[in-house]
Amino acid sequence: MIRKLILIILVCALVALTAVTAAAQDEPQYAGLDMDLSGVHIKMAAIGGGLYEVMYESISVFEEATGATVEIIALLDGFAIDQKLKVDFATGAADYDVAWDHTSFVAQYTPFLHPLQDFFSEEELAAFSPAILDAATIDGNLYLIPRHADISPIHYRADLYSDEAIAAAYMEATGEELVVPSTLEQIDRQARFFVENGHSTFGYTLAGKEEALTGRFYEMHFASGGSLFDENYQPTFNDDIGVAVAELIAGWYQDGIIPADTTSLLWDGVAQNFCNNDVAIKLEWYGWYSYFQSPDSCAVAGNFGLARGFTGLSVGGDAVRPSGWAGAHAFSIPATAPNPAAGAELIRFLASERVAYEEAQLGFLPVRDDVWDRIIADAAGAENPLDRERLELARIQVGQDFKTPPLIAEWIPFSNLFYPQLQAIILGDIDAQAGLDAAAAETQELMADAGYYD
Repeated sequence: MIRKLILIILVCALVALTAVTAAAQDEPQYAGLDMDLSGVHIKMAAIGGGLYEVMYESISVFEEATGATVEIIALLDGFAIDQKLKVDFATGAADYDVAWDHTSFVAQYTPFLHPLQDFFSEEELAAFSPAILDAATIDGNLYLIPRHADISPIHYRADLYSDEAIAAAYMEATGEELVVPSTLEQIDRQARFFVENGHSTFGYTLAGKEEALTGRFYEMHFASGGSLFDENYQPTFNDDIGVAVAELIAGWYQDGIIPADTTSLLWDGVAQNFCNNDVAIKLEWYGWYSYFQSPDSCAVAGNFGLARGFTGLSVGGDAVRPSGWAGAHAFSIPATAPNPAAGAELIRFLASERVAYEEAQLGFLPVRDDVWDRIIADAAGAENPLDRERLELARIQVGQDFKTPPLIAEWIPFSNLFYPQLQAIILGDIDAQAGLDAAAAETQELMADAGYYD
């Protein structure tokens, strides 16, 4: 009897242990904790501000498990840390083992970075979005391990699309049903209708200066079948497609479809216009979602929907595709890193399923399939169905529509000479063809000086 009782207890204990082990295995896992790094001091130059810094609280787990110490020697916003990296790389002062990086910036850094395929296996890399890894690979070398991504869906005011009287008036005016737009031409017609009939202060809005404006033009251009450069890096944005895009934006400005201060707006100003419930339709980054859904801050809270980015103007024919200007924050290892192998272990930890899942819970878009699965499952019972729909849509866009700017070191210098010409077109100071031709001529000089042409 005692022997039987002991057997039952052992069986129950085994079942309990198996259940606990299974539950533990179902939890997101850390990585990068297996190497003994006792006495190793790892330095990192990181992006800071707001929710970016929450991730770094987990570094204590890495330090305790490996014996390493981690020092964050810089904590700067994206543009400031870009400037630091430029200076440090140029002067040989990059004495840190891990650096912030980004798909839009990495091309200018590649001579100063370690190729990361030397540190990460194909099995490890398989967890990440192939589109983002492609954007992080230049001349056959992988330079980035992605952290999180961003891309823009269509945001639209839900009340405008659920009002039967507005829908009937739109049908009478255009002969079309009022549906959430999927093409840039639909956006143009609907935006004009909403403004001209007093349903919305603005039909559309977009950032109107600096790289933000260059990027939105780039997005509309490639969605319409265009390309900023040809295979020889000759500018091609002054083609018929580019002119059509520039004329569209300029027409919106002249007709009051977009705000009068457009050429002064960056991301926060554009977001505020939508927050105020003043804009009918726009592309916007997913990262603003929680802000827009806060009734204490935004009048549009609870009154907007999301849709996949538009396809471009029909002038592009069969070459039109969904919009998807995108980027990913990431980690890299400087070529001058004192401890590159230890830096790779820290990156392996920070990019692990568990740390990435914890960051995704803050609202950042994941770059790992296993993390996508978890956060979408988490949102299954959300009170607001858009919480889950948002994630499912974002996963499609990141997986299928993700498109970075050209992977050239001159992206920002190019933008700095391009956007003033586009602003002049928008303001009506020069016609579209002449303005884009002038920008193309300046771009040719830039690219020639950089050695792109024989």
